Amino acid sequence: MSNKDSTQTAAKRLDVIIVGGGFGGMYATYKFREMGMKIQSFEAGGDLGGVWYWNRYPGARVDLPSIDYSYSFSPEVEQEWTWSEQFAAQPELLRYIDFVATRLDLRKHYQFKTRITSAVWDEARKLWTVETDRGERFEAPFCIMATGPLSVPKVPDIPGVEKFKGRLLHAGRWPHEPVSFEGLRVGVIGTGSTGIQIVQDVGPQAGELFVFQRTPSFTMPMRNVPLTPEYISEVRRNYAGIREAARNSTVGGTRPQSTRAFFSVTPEQRQSLLEDAWKQGGLAMLGTFGDLMVNEEANEQVAEFVRGKIAEVVEDPKTAEALKPKGYPIFARRPCLDSSYYETYNLPNVHLVDCITDPILEVTERGVRNASGEIELDMLILATGYDALTGALIAFDVVGKGGRTVNQKWVHGGRSTLGIMMEGFPNLFMTTGPNGPSALANIIRISEHDVDWIAAAITHMQKNGLATMEPTTQAEDNWMGVVHGLAQRSLINKAKTWWVGANVPGKSQGLTMFIGGFAKYRELCAAAVSDGYSGFTFGRAEEKTKERAEA
Repeated sequence: MSNKDSTQTAAKRLDVIIVGGGFGGMYATYKFREMGMKIQSFEAGGDLGGVWYWNRYPGARVDLPSIDYSYSFSPEVEQEWTWSEQFAAQPELLRYIDFVATRLDLRKHYQFKTRITSAVWDEARKLWTVETDRGERFEAPFCIMATGPLSVPKVPDIPGVEKFKGRLLHAGRWPHEPVSFEGLRVGVIGTGSTGIQIVQDVGPQAGELFVFQRTPSFTMPMRNVPLTPEYISEVRRNYAGIREAARNSTVGGTRPQSTRAFFSVTPEQRQSLLEDAWKQGGLAMLGTFGDLMVNEEANEQVAEFVRGKIAEVVEDPKTAEALKPKGYPIFARRPCLDSSYYETYNLPNVHLVDCITDPILEVTERGVRNASGEIELDMLILATGYDALTGALIAFDVVGKGGRTVNQKWVHGGRSTLGIMMEGFPNLFMTTGPNGPSALANIIRISEHDVDWIAAAITHMQKNGLATMEPTTQAEDNWMGVVHGLAQRSLINKAKTWWVGANVPGKSQGLTMFIGGFAKYRELCAAAVSDGYSGFTFGRAEEKTKERAEA
């Protein structure tokens, strides 16, 4: 679609267009409304919630403490909402999202069940023209892509998936009505965080459950507990301090992070610290030592500790051995939390299919055929993840200056400045973009930070009579140099995961997330502003040519 075509029919004029109804989009909607801007927000789903609107699969639960995984911008919301568990389940997360949306009256700004089919920059008019799947057109000088790092489900590249005659379900697009597993032969493909949550929930319900494990994951006990009224009162009194600690942490949350080097303490002390972290639960182990993602020997010792725990729980030695992850560092794949995952394999109706030794050949009309033969199924669940980080923005046409698309710009992987803006795409902003901390830190803290940074940038433009803003090529190269330089030092590169794009055939691979920690990311974003936005070029409303803004 050309710029000329995009202006032929009447378009509704706005100040800001917001795409996405997850945590980032909701906060952007609130923020820009409060700034007095004329806004319109869009969401493909039928309501707000983002990934939690779609992920209704059995066992879906957040793996960060609920008090961390919640907004900090509204003291009223903090004081009025009460979490019931340390790690909230999907239904409670949706209730929280509904509470926030109702309390702040956000839904009236959204158009639901609407997909954006194109967003085109009109250089002459300095506007983004957005078209929806309803054939509507909207235009605004600013466009916020709050599309999230996990919003495009991926169907596995296994032959014959479309042939299956039983019930086929994708975890990322789960039905809204209850699903019964009673008496059924159920198969699950995928044993990442989602697959683990499904297996431990469906295992006790199904007639038989077959878990097709292609890559074992490290998972640790969640140790979830109900939250008492006394504890909730303490949290409410101390939210300000809790939020400040989270903003100044590497992970954007309150999980303790040690600077202790693994080999700086004795073997006995290391063992004691690991045992304590295992008993404490959650992601405590990830923060017990400060060098686990750069010291391969230390990492392997922690991995071996967890493998030993698997053998303690799983009764069948062959199954226990197959469940032990090998060949990649612990925490180089997304660390998982469970309530009873390994215990589920002790049930007589639950069967592990080790696809390393017995690979899947195809999905048939009746089930799954492995090298050893066909397993007949009534239901097949795909817990196969997402086209993550970049998938949402390359799923439709985003056309910048000179007709260049995001697909073209990102052919070798996601590129941006600060994970927020891209050279060649003026006034287009991203929240939790692929080159920020993204999936490696608390996505709500990142979303709030990014929206606040964007709002400050737009305010700067308005105060100075500026119409356009984009990063320079040099600034983008510099930022990506920082991202890639940090990535080369990390063991994350040693695992084939969605973090590095390895789960999508043909996708450019590499770690493009900023791994320097959330606090450092905030510092660098603030430095870009205090330096007078020197890494950005601006154009004035009355001028066709771009000029450097005065600080």
